[in-house]
Amino acid sequence: MPFIKVEEAVEKTYDYVIVGGGTAGLVIAARLTEDPAVSVLVLEAGPQNLGDSMIDMLGQMGATFGNPQYDWNFPVANQKGRASDSPPWQRGKGLGGSSAMNFYCWIKPPAFDMDAIEALGNPGWNWTEYEKYSRKVETFHPPAQEQLDFYPHTYNPAFRGNSGPIHVTIAPHFHTIDAILQKSLVNRGLKPIEDAYGGDITGAWIGSSNIDPKAWNRSYSTAYLLPNLERPNLNVLTEALVSRVLFANAQGNEDLIATGVECIVGGKKYVVQAGKEVVICAGAIKSPHILELSGIGHSDVLQKIGVDSLVDLPGVGENVQEHISFAISFELDPNIHHETWDMLKDPEHGSRQKDMYLQGKGLHRNGINAFAYFPLSAIDEGAASSVINKLEKEYEMLEKEGKLTPGLKSQLDIQIKAYKDNTVPDCELVGYAGMYYPRVPREEGKSYISVVSVLNHPISRGIIHSQTNNPEDYPLIDPHYMESDVDVDVLTQQVKFIRSLKDYEPWKSAVGKEVGPSADAQTDEQLREYARNTATTVWHTVGSCSMLPREKQGVVDPRLKVYGTKNLRVADLSIIPLHIAAHTQVTAYVVGEKAADLIKADYVKN
Repeated sequence: MPFIKVEEAVEKTYDYVIVGGGTAGLVIAARLTEDPAVSVLVLEAGPQNLGDSMIDMLGQMGATFGNPQYDWNFPVANQKGRASDSPPWQRGKGLGGSSAMNFYCWIKPPAFDMDAIEALGNPGWNWTEYEKYSRKVETFHPPAQEQLDFYPHTYNPAFRGNSGPIHVTIAPHFHTIDAILQKSLVNRGLKPIEDAYGGDITGAWIGSSNIDPKAWNRSYSTAYLLPNLERPNLNVLTEALVSRVLFANAQGNEDLIATGVECIVGGKKYVVQAGKEVVICAGAIKSPHILELSGIGHSDVLQKIGVDSLVDLPGVGENVQEHISFAISFELDPNIHHETWDMLKDPEHGSRQKDMYLQGKGLHRNGINAFAYFPLSAIDEGAASSVINKLEKEYEMLEKEGKLTPGLKSQLDIQIKAYKDNTVPDCELVGYAGMYYPRVPREEGKSYISVVSVLNHPISRGIIHSQTNNPEDYPLIDPHYMESDVDVDVLTQQVKFIRSLKDYEPWKSAVGKEVGPSADAQTDEQLREYARNTATTVWHTVGSCSMLPREKQGVVDPRLKVYGTKNLRVADLSIIPLHIAAHTQVTAYVVGEKAADLIKADYVKN
């Protein structure tokens, strides 16, 4: 077994020390240890959590949120212009990281978004590479005949992987509700997509889920670890909080050489040695935190927390981008029977569904399936023009005030181009079978449909920075939600789009009154206030260790090496410099797979 005690870990020098046993970290560990001559240690701050029904059993959306065994539950700074506190950011704590607590949405971005990352100065980070690695990650299982009897699923095998560790399928789902939304969206003018996994996601479609249809369990990144438990060159130490990366004494202006890491286990500090590289895969929140505690970051931030500056990298913890969302809920026609997630909230029915799950049946096999991605112009061409004009004025104001840094300028140039391109999806809608609106209690005996609206390409940029030099203290997270008025406008237009479905069948006949936020938000200004006060995280943070040229506030280069170091990399979602129109778990796997190949290539070369 690879699981060791800290006393064993400190006795040897590993070729590679991986900080974080989450989505990307376990991918890299598995791929590197394919070479029996290479030794790898994975350090994970959380527990093992393997074989845990709270993770494996489907249909438990958010059940592990707030539980310290599974969740970091990071607090978020109060947001300007928001009447209430901002909910915390949940992140997976334990092997598998956030892939152990997500909602199974298996989404790949449009080709435009990945090619944009290459255009920002990152050769090899494009759609062609993304497509190659994403197929390597997955084994796709076509829908079963019982599903096809209910819903005419379409897919293209050329877009799907067939031999990867992560099992992906079109889960059994709430067919009647998904059909209502999908058909209405098409009648509203969106195109139906045969298979949204080939680079074109603009339209309405049914998504896949990271679910193993043989066991009806969550398929997540421990699928990279479990088949390789007997590898003698792979060790894993859990409940080990990495406090900082250690470096050899630098000679003059030479780049730093990482020699290992300091970690805290059972309240005591230990040092683990790395012979070749340290790879930080701690996620978009913890990775910049660890860099700053290690002396890498903006010198002003490091001075405030009492950490000596080893590499002045002002981009650490900056350029933070987060998808935000809100929901609108509606009553369904009571004369038509619908299965919804609400049924699981009834104790008696919920108990029966758990028994059915053990038989491979029932609601606990379901995922979230109905999606639509589309440009703002699909809602209202005039509104789209207005948003473009506003964005260009914000751009000019930033430039006039000296706040348009070279990195931000490059990103906004692409975002303006995207808004002008009527094929790039600025907006996202997700169908949720049940009550999702937070301010209205669910009424017994009623069924609901909710439409979740997501802001895909935020203009606002946030920060994540250390507040003290104590590694056990959480960093400051200030996402700067909707500080750009453009973000508010886009979300407001999406409310109008959702409400416009009442004029289209089958929504017109099957869906009843809006239960939220109709009483509170009718005018444009009320809708804007609703967006400001209810929109919150979608748990898709990127950008805090951006892969950009150093002069553009980059933190890592295209080979994921931290500027100013010879052998320290970051490989997780924090390196994505410009947000993508997709739920992010597939991208985290792609980063892990590509990072492993980059490391291998450098190892062979050297």
